[in-house]
Amino acid sequence: KMRMHYIRILPGDKVTVEISPYDLSKARITYRH
Repeated sequence: KMRMHYIRILPGDKVTVEISPYDLSKARITYRH
């Protein structure tokens, strides 16, 4: 189950996120440890 509607980044959680400055809804997590 994927939740791409919003991105939640917790302290200590290393994530690489691609964010479009024009459309945040297209933001996606490309890599997660």
